[in-house]
Amino acid sequence: MTTFSIGETDFLLDGKPHQVISGTLHYFRIHPEHWADRIRTAKAMGLNTIETYVAWNAHEPVRGEWDATGWNDLGRFLDLIAEEGLHAIVRPGPYICAEWHNGGLPVWLTSTPGIGIRRSEPQFMEAVSEYLRRVYEIVAPRQIDRGGNVVLVQIENEYGAYGSDKDYLSELVRVTKDAGITVPLTTVDQPMPWMLEAGSLPELHLTGSFGSRSEDRLATLREHQSTGPLMCSEFWDGWFDWWGSIHHTTDPAASAHDLDVLLAAGASVNIYMVHGGTNFGTTNGANDKGRYDPIVTSYDYDAPIDESGHPTAKFHAFREVIAKYAPVPDLVPEPRPDAPVFEVALSGEGEWMPAATGPVSPAPATFEQLAHLGPLVRYDVDLPAFSGPAAVVFDEVRDLAWVHVDGTPVGRLSRALHERALTIPAGSRLTVLVEDQGRVNYADRLGEAKGLIGAVTLNGEPLTGWTASPIDLDTVEGAGTGSIGRAFLRGSFDLDAPADLFLDTTGWGKGFAFVNGFFLGRYWNTVPQNTLYVPGPATRAGANEIVVLELEHAVEPVARFVAEPSLGQLEE
Repeated sequence: MTTFSIGETDFLLDGKPHQVISGTLHYFRIHPEHWADRIRTAKAMGLNTIETYVAWNAHEPVRGEWDATGWNDLGRFLDLIAEEGLHAIVRPGPYICAEWHNGGLPVWLTSTPGIGIRRSEPQFMEAVSEYLRRVYEIVAPRQIDRGGNVVLVQIENEYGAYGSDKDYLSELVRVTKDAGITVPLTTVDQPMPWMLEAGSLPELHLTGSFGSRSEDRLATLREHQSTGPLMCSEFWDGWFDWWGSIHHTTDPAASAHDLDVLLAAGASVNIYMVHGGTNFGTTNGANDKGRYDPIVTSYDYDAPIDESGHPTAKFHAFREVIAKYAPVPDLVPEPRPDAPVFEVALSGEGEWMPAATGPVSPAPATFEQLAHLGPLVRYDVDLPAFSGPAAVVFDEVRDLAWVHVDGTPVGRLSRALHERALTIPAGSRLTVLVEDQGRVNYADRLGEAKGLIGAVTLNGEPLTGWTASPIDLDTVEGAGTGSIGRAFLRGSFDLDAPADLFLDTTGWGKGFAFVNGFFLGRYWNTVPQNTLYVPGPATRAGANEIVVLELEHAVEPVARFVAEPSLGQLEE
């Protein structure tokens, strides 16, 4: 029986010192047909381990409807890692952050009345315990001491930055051990004393998360983890992007130097990310530290393996460092080839927003009250008689709203810009289309409601009698030439064989794109991201279809596919 344990100074593999050299791949951000390729490419960089979070809201978006198949087949993902001769680390949360919507927590959970998030509150613990048991049904038989490859399991995630409920952590440990997890259990926090003290328990092995000043960070970590191996469980080798900002990158040589310092000190490491992948559909998260910043569709992360799965300069720099401390494979993947370049004429331009439906309520219903997991809800209310321009004021808009009077657009309100009021002309009906741009994945805004929040007033008087109509993107169709200006566009193209593609979105406004029904994600004609990645398995030999749902205005009726990605302007 192979064993993995914690010694006085090192991790021990069958009783011998072992340095973990790991990298993060999120199975839920990678097309399943690409899992094996991404794992193999990561191995070629010299890794001996692959780490992944488990996204609860991917597995159970609706309470009681657990799914561990297809994109959610964690067992298959772990088995593919094992087939490459690599170990695995599993971090099931329940909270994962990861710039993933709602930090991985299901909306049905965080919107439960009276629930206490990430603490020892009965409703939360009941749901979390059931979730963890389901995850561990997959993980437990794949542990290294049972003939599998899982060597570490993490309890919670950067908990010291959020809370200090030791009873909560103890209960997570109990559930984990009762479910048959016998490999070492870890926690991770940034190497700040108060975080390290708040986020762990004496029986758990502390690890750190950082991307620079490795020597200093390890010293702080050692002050709080006096024995056993030092480990950076999240070595930040890049960063994420959000709409309205730059494309973030890190210097390959600088990152490689910090990795070298870690490995030279004998520390173990998990590179976050080795390959970032994509926030397909509407799975992106958001940050809000005084300003709401939704994350872009790409999760390239400036990782050693780029969004489409190919090695970068950072890959080769890291591989050279790793080769000083561990064997690396002889074969190195080829650079990314140019993708096919062509244009597709789009037709069907016209209004697509469905008609108002559903019951009338005094105030606008939130997305949560509607049990709606999609990104759009249409709100309608009859206006009282008034003359001349009048001020309409919303308590809060989450997150972007297009306002119309009698079908004519009159303005847009952005949460990111702290906008919540505008002047409207006289009319009989107010229509507001609201987009959830991404759920905050960090701190106290986890689980916040989406939609029109609170009251809406016209000249200081409340507007009542609202209809809230959830929009199902799977059933949206065009409806001829409309007056509002949004567009439903469709086109077809032929391919000789399935191929990775890069869809240029710079000629469009804001919306969503699909290829053969596969939801690529959001686009927006603002910085930084200018292309959407189309994974090859979403395409096919022969005829293919592209559909674009434009939210703001009629767009250039052509889809351009370009040779390489454009993720935005770099910081100067």
